[in-house]
Order: sequence, then structure tokens, then C-alpha cells
Amino acid sequence: MYIMRVDKYLKIARLIKRRTVAHDACEESRIFVNGKEAKPGKDIKPGDTIKIVFGSSEMEVRVLSTPEHASKEDAASLYEVIN
Repeated sequence: MYIMRVDKYLKIARLIKRRTVAHDACEESRIFVNGKEAKPGKDIKPGDTIKIVFGSSEMEVRVLSTPEHASKEDAASLYEVIN
């Protein structure tokens, strides 16, 4: 099992396009891991839940795997959408 920073995971899983944008979202309290506000360096692992707040909408996903790299085609298999 590979532990990964939340900002890097959001980029690799293509939930957010760029790591700098993911980093800023964490700094602006728009990313939550397991119900708690997450800083960019927060470690995540399979089984964790990530909630992303986009303006008035939000998305919650469960982490399925944390590979070092993922192709565009494989990115969607790294998580499952909860709501």
C-alpha cells in the first residue's frame, strides 16, 4: 500500500486538473479527508474518503488505490463516487 499526499492524489486521479490547484483548494478549506479539513500534505490511503467542495456543489469519493502514476484511462478506477 502506497501512502500519498492528498494534493498529489487529486491530480493523479484527475479529480482536479493541476496539483497547484489541488494545493490551493486544500489551503482554502475546500478539501476534507475522512470528515476533517485537509492540508495539502495530508496522507491518504485506500479506504479514506475525500470530499471536494466546488462553490455550491460538492463531490465525495472513496479512495480505492494510490499508485505513484496513473494513465488518463486508469484514473477513474482509483476512486468510487459516494455522492
